[in-house]
Amino acid sequence: MSDEGTRSYNARKTAYKAQVEGLLNNYSKVLVVDADNVTSQQMHEVRASLRGKAIVLMGKNTLVRFIITNYAKETGNVDILKLANLCRLNVGLVFTNESLQDVRDLLIANKKQANARVGLIAPIDVTIPAGPTSLEPTQTSFFQALQIPTKINKGAIEILSDVKIIQEGKKCGASEVALLNKLNVKPFSYGLVLKQVYEDGSTFSPEVLDMTEEDIGRFMSDAISDIASLSLQTGLLNSAAIPHLVANAAKDCIAVCAATSYSFKQAEEILEFLEDPSKFAVAGPVSTQSAAPTTQAAPEPEEEEEEEEADFSLFD
Repeated sequence: MSDEGTRSYNARKTAYKAQVEGLLNNYSKVLVVDADNVTSQQMHEVRASLRGKAIVLMGKNTLVRFIITNYAKETGNVDILKLANLCRLNVGLVFTNESLQDVRDLLIANKKQANARVGLIAPIDVTIPAGPTSLEPTQTSFFQALQIPTKINKGAIEILSDVKIIQEGKKCGASEVALLNKLNVKPFSYGLVLKQVYEDGSTFSPEVLDMTEEDIGRFMSDAISDIASLSLQTGLLNSAAIPHLVANAAKDCIAVCAATSYSFKQAEEILEFLEDPSKFAVAGPVSTQSAAPTTQAAPEPEEEEEEEEADFSLFD
């Protein structure tokens, strides 16, 4: 490399270092994203959609880790080293001070449908559904190469049953890609995929961004219950167990009052209830109609009529 080229490279490296350090100084939230299969045009569209809300930083991982490590030494912010450890493989950093959920949603919205390519590792299974196609009968060889059952229907090829032609995690073959292109099927979608989140010295999984306030409240309630149970079982006092200890103590005091003649103000109502529960019975609503149903007189049995003696004799 010539001297001029070396100076130019050093100047770019210095400018990049200043850019990264400026981002670390000005932003407290970073989304680590996977940039596999993202085209340069798609990256431009992502940057445009995030303008004013977030900044996407791409670069060599070794250089980014080196800059972040030196920044941690100079500032004493050792927590930032967690971010350096996340810079592995083909990733980028999205710096923001906005809502992480909003930025994540913008990244998802910028996913693009894409054709399958030969040798590409399939991110999902690809299945061709049964039904008619727009292909002419002369192109049955594409289906025969993949052993897909077909028939000719109204001058076009019809697939007889659903066929999975690409399996997730496997490489896309030339025949599969050719058939999908013939059918004009774009099975995959690519974009910046969120892998990890860094915020104020902590890293966490992106699934946390899907949690609602109700979920957080439920988790906190369950955690407090677990801590209180542990405290009550071990006898180690903490603030979570105090309400339960007070309630248990009150129950014990009331039990003593019920068994003895001793009483105190807070126990009087309970003792009164134990003495005569009928005082606390709530009267039910009175019906507007008469409670006693009207009784109808039972019909008197009819007297059987006695048969009169016949005035004639059968033997007369």
